[in-house]
Amino acid sequence: MPAPDSYDAVIVGGGHNGLVAAAYLARAGQSVLVLERLATTGGAAVSTRPFDGVDARLSRYSYLVSLLPRKIVRELGLDFTVRKRTVSSYTPTVRGGRATGLLVGGRGTRDSFAALTGSDREYRAWERFYGMTRHVAERVFPTLTEPLPGRDALRGRIDDPQAWRMLFEEPIGVAVEQNFADDLVRGVVLTDALIGTFADAHDPSLLQNRCFLYHVIGGATGDWDVPVGGMGALTDALARAAREAGAEIRVGHEATRIETDGTRAEITVRSPDSEHVVAARKVLVNASPQALAALLGDEPPTPAEGAQLKVNMLLTRLPRLRDRSVDPREAFAGTFHIAEGYGQLADAYRDAAAGRLPAAPPSEIYCHSLTDPSILGPDLAARGCQTLTLFGLHTPARLFAADNAATRAELLAATLAELDAHLEEPVTDCLARDANGEPCIEAKTPLDLERDLRLPGGHIFHRDLAFPYATESTGRWGVETAHANVLLCGAGAVRGGGVSGVPGHNAAMAALGR
Repeated sequence: MPAPDSYDAVIVGGGHNGLVAAAYLARAGQSVLVLERLATTGGAAVSTRPFDGVDARLSRYSYLVSLLPRKIVRELGLDFTVRKRTVSSYTPTVRGGRATGLLVGGRGTRDSFAALTGSDREYRAWERFYGMTRHVAERVFPTLTEPLPGRDALRGRIDDPQAWRMLFEEPIGVAVEQNFADDLVRGVVLTDALIGTFADAHDPSLLQNRCFLYHVIGGATGDWDVPVGGMGALTDALARAAREAGAEIRVGHEATRIETDGTRAEITVRSPDSEHVVAARKVLVNASPQALAALLGDEPPTPAEGAQLKVNMLLTRLPRLRDRSVDPREAFAGTFHIAEGYGQLADAYRDAAAGRLPAAPPSEIYCHSLTDPSILGPDLAARGCQTLTLFGLHTPARLFAADNAATRAELLAATLAELDAHLEEPVTDCLARDANGEPCIEAKTPLDLERDLRLPGGHIFHRDLAFPYATESTGRWGVETAHANVLLCGAGAVRGGGVSGVPGHNAAMAALGR
């Protein structure tokens, strides 16, 4: 038998983290092979045209950028940019029988707080609280691409005992309730603890705290920015950088088994016309911990479960709002919160934990094309079309197990009804039509994401997030496994989750012995 092709590093999975690792290793002079089972690279960070005959390239799965260090963009020479949104968020509500809302970001923020709550108290509390998170972000974010600090070292780096207690030691619900009095304001703060995470504000596991932390430290500011050209612009740039550095990328090639003695590994690969073996000194797995265990024949980790609904829409126009004090182009430019008051979020969690869809499904909506019209073809742009991305919370995979299609339809209808309650016209009246005359809307449940992308249980972070410090089991970079020459470079690594490239960078550093 001929000897198998041999590489310094084989990377299993061509998502953004795998491509980051490939680019770094190839630039360091390593021979690198990337194996991607799908027909294209990118994983969940892709731009696609989901509607037949419609020239709109949507960020189909992941859709905003915060945790991607500029260091990675600069060091890899990526042709990729992001743009700031003109506002942070708008949250509609009804007070005293009148449609109103809270607009955060821009010159009118203080006035919006006062109009909603009747005083400056909540605005001042907001400024203090997010001043605290900015302080934490400035100290924690730079550590994400360094070897993992110890818990005490990270606490010393933050150097704020009150912030450490609020974020790392007691449920985030305590801090929210101590700092804010208004239910709507409390809810807006809490949402960052729940994106892709199924937890209560007072969950003793602090799972919600870990989620909150990663949502407020990105870029040392906590800003969530729009990727110019859609999310696929990032992964296309990464694939170019990896290839230009000498990495080989094979799409339509699925790794089915890894055998290793700790110093040398053999990877069984299935392609459309053959099955063969490649050899490597190191293997970096850009897949979930469940997939890693299956490839190695190891004991599988605790099952993961996603808890979100992702909806993509193309509209002929933005819908009119009941709150006439805000322009829809302003309201939808940031994050448009629906059914996300503090009490509503608690009710939705209790409903889902009891095995039923939330009576008022909470969700977050934004319009990519307001900030970056380049994702629309010239004809769509000229006609004034706009995209809408909706991300629903508190809908765990278990709710869809009996009948995914029927439950998806029921949840989508209920979610859009919550949005319509704040509009002067149903959002479905604004939907564009595809080449077949069908409305331009698609919805993805956790089970759909598991089927399409092999996200375990549809979990967008692959598993529960971890605090960004070392423990007895993490290793130096948070990417190590029980096998000395096998590294985890996907979202399930410590400091994984989100579109960050951090696990890819860190796995590459570990592979290079940095």
